[in-house]
Amino acid sequence: MPHSPSPVSVQSLQDLLSAWFAPWVQGLGMQVESFADGEVTLRLPQSDQLARVGGMLCGQAMMSAADTAMVLAIVTQLGDQRPMTTVQLNTSFLKPLSGQDARVTARVIRAGKSLVFGEIDIAGATDGRSVCRASTTYALL
Repeated sequence: MPHSPSPVSVQSLQDLLSAWFAPWVQGLGMQVESFADGEVTLRLPQSDQLARVGGMLCGQAMMSAADTAMVLAIVTQLGDQRPMTTVQLNTSFLKPLSGQDARVTARVIRAGKSLVFGEIDIAGATDGRSVCRASTTYALL
């Protein structure tokens, strides 16, 4: 009998942030804002611990947030019982972000039997201006 995925909710996705990800990723303080089938938006709070010189959000935090959001976007489409791993994460930093939270929106572009492709946009939560774009490939295990 096929497994039916458990219902997805903002709370179930937030719970996965605690259950699936390393403590340092949890330490980023991301919050699930919304989701749809194959899409998730997280808020990455502004933090001095994530800032580099001049108060700019560091690229490492943005890449981690992008990767994390994409895993959750895959869950909204395929369910929470699919183990997966990142194969590729290609990131372009468009402009610095400082003085505001980041909004991280991940979308599944195509989900096949063994690979999932996605795109992530990171924008200022206040001004809505894109600061980072990423494309990803995940292997379903």
